[in-house]
Amino acid sequence: MKKLKTWTTKNGINIKKVLEGRSNVFLISANDKRILVDTGPGRVWRTLNRRLVNLGIINIDYLVLTHAHFDHAGNAERIKRVYGAKVIINEYEASFLRKGTNSPTRGSNTVTGFILRLFCPVFSSVKFYRALEPDIITSKSFDFEIIKESVIIIHTPGHTPGSQSVIVDNEIAVVGDAMFGVFPGSVFPPFAFDAKELVGSWGKLLATKCSLYLPSHGSEDSIELVERDYNSRMHVTANDQ
Repeated sequence: MKKLKTWTTKNGINIKKVLEGRSNVFLISANDKRILVDTGPGRVWRTLNRRLVNLGIINIDYLVLTHAHFDHAGNAERIKRVYGAKVIINEYEASFLRKGTNSPTRGSNTVTGFILRLFCPVFSSVKFYRALEPDIITSKSFDFEIIKESVIIIHTPGHTPGSQSVIVDNEIAVVGDAMFGVFPGSVFPPFAFDAKELVGSWGKLLATKCSLYLPSHGSEDSIELVERDYNSRMHVTANDQ
């Protein structure tokens, strides 16, 4: 069995990177409860399911979707059906999940902007994954009753209007596409519905005092890198005003 990268907080909450590569999927284990964050695209179902089975996972209590894009919600219907997970998504993303379509975003640079303009009609209207009804719809924040103040969800818009992140023990944040771990020296993603709002969400994440940020694409981001990128972009924004 492949050795999965794992992080453990001071209070013993465990986070495993169940899938990596095109899209990362994280399993949080706390107080005998299991929380899966995102699912990857539909094509990785066999690998995702096999790794969960190899971990001895029979049921998953919650599935947190950071946002409604095919590479994050592609296996949500299967996770709910096979593992009994309650699906959690932000109110701005729920209607897209119900249709199996992608919530809106924009390119954050010339290349990605061109790609989205070229494929925008397909990106916004085609059913990319199995639609489903969410069980819990969040707004600004959400506390898990069973592990209150240890694992919470906060609204971190910018990549999409309803993007959200999972904060674990104020040590580790699972951030979806609010950040990337792909490009040297920067955590800025190639797609952002509202770039200014996205940078504002970094400030919200930094305020949690988390020292490590786990994005859905690439490797983990350190607080030093996030702070440096945040400060430089806030400085540019201030000069533009």
